[in-house]
Amino acid sequence: MEKSITEDDVISLCGKVGKILLTSGAETSRVESTVEYIGKAAHYDIACHATITALFVGTNNQSRTHLVKVQLGDWNLQKVDEINTVSRKFVRGQLDFHTLKESVEKIDRKVIDFNWPLKIIGAGFVSVAPMLLFKATWTDLSYAFFVGIIGYLGAVLAGYRIKTPYVAAGCGGFIVGFLAATLQFSGLGSSAGNIIVSALMPLVPGVAITNSFREIIDRNTISGVVRAVDAVIIAGSIGAGVVIGTSLCKLIFAWIGG
Repeated sequence: MEKSITEDDVISLCGKVGKILLTSGAETSRVESTVEYIGKAAHYDIACHATITALFVGTNNQSRTHLVKVQLGDWNLQKVDEINTVSRKFVRGQLDFHTLKESVEKIDRKVIDFNWPLKIIGAGFVSVAPMLLFKATWTDLSYAFFVGIIGYLGAVLAGYRIKTPYVAAGCGGFIVGFLAATLQFSGLGSSAGNIIVSALMPLVPGVAITNSFREIIDRNTISGVVRAVDAVIIAGSIGAGVVIGTSLCKLIFAWIGG
């Protein structure tokens, strides 16, 4: 162990590692194990307890505890992967402590995101996939591609403008529902239901649902329930947006036809 490494240095770094993992979407069991492995590799008996909104890091032979407040952000599994990679290298002795600290700070500052053309095309292909299960027409499949893209862009732009949680997902659902119903009532599309189910795929909180089940299976019941409730509220917002969008479309076409 390097003499320049103090207990406070290790606890501070472990707190930063745990915060990055939690805010990027890692489950609490992964956060706790990663932090404790880093502590053991640095020859300190680190203990960690992680919840959805806070992280507690300390040593088993000391009464002091380092508290890190956490606010859930967007999912960023690439950051989780990079933290796991550098922590494993440190545990195997391929990195020293100071290199690990620099790597963690670099990952923390890094803005990992895909470019807009790739995100738009990805949203379109994700929207098309369920149509293959429905054995839908090629026309509806192509409509789902573009409706999914527009709904995804609407949700993202609404998220920039509106800071209230869950409203952005509802806006995306509203756009998808309105466009799908418009295509069916205008005679261009065959099934608004199929288009809606497919085009909503980019908005569905799949990672949150998966992680909530993993948390509950690992008996981290509180974190699992909180993640599940968050995912259910997002899904409910999407559903409410779809209902409002389709209902508004019906009213408009009934008024035009009447």
